[in-house]
Amino acid sequence: MTRYAFYDLDRTITRAPTWSAFLLHAAMRRAPWRLALVPAAALAAVAHKAGVMKRDRLKEVMHRLLIGGAIPADDLSRIADAFAERQLGGNVRAGARARIAADRAAGYRVVLATAAHRFYAAHIARRLGIADVIATEAASAPDGAVTHRLSGANVYGAAKLAAITDWLGHRSEPRARQHVRFYTDHATDAPCLAFADEGFAVHPDRRLRTLARANGWPILDWTH
Repeated sequence: MTRYAFYDLDRTITRAPTWSAFLLHAAMRRAPWRLALVPAAALAAVAHKAGVMKRDRLKEVMHRLLIGGAIPADDLSRIADAFAERQLGGNVRAGARARIAADRAAGYRVVLATAAHRFYAAHIARRLGIADVIATEAASAPDGAVTHRLSGANVYGAAKLAAITDWLGHRSEPRARQHVRFYTDHATDAPCLAFADEGFAVHPDRRLRTLARANGWPILDWTH
């Protein structure tokens, strides 16, 4: 039996969300004048809340406004690495670090499964000692630059479960020989929790708390 422990990133491992923080970080370091476009990004977020703009498109629009249409991969990697260092310095929950270490000691292969972009989530994962990352992918330009367009789905909700099952399907053992844990703070990951052999609701929102109680998913508190 091979054991896997999948962790959500935003508000599960981290205290605060990372996407908007990364965009501001990247804008400051690459083109500070783009900070003047923050109100336009906020309007896009309002459009998403109103149901006018899909989440995938919102991510592309915010990226285009605050980072640009394309950025050399090496430049983006340096920006992302500096961002990851800042996140590890103040935005990662001690409880998450401890649980990751405990799962690893118990023989679990730890995997980060997040809707965040791989181009920065992988740097955070590396600093946490996590080699395997399932994340939203950005499309590349012909010259290798990273663009604001998504390559595939935003790995969120049902799309995250699809990405996890696809990843597991490429392992050497059948599903019957896999034991899966999943940790998250948000109700949109309910499909992943239901799929897992063990699902954990980490300082959950109200909807997830209700679902956790109904489904018998343990509720963990990593807030301190």
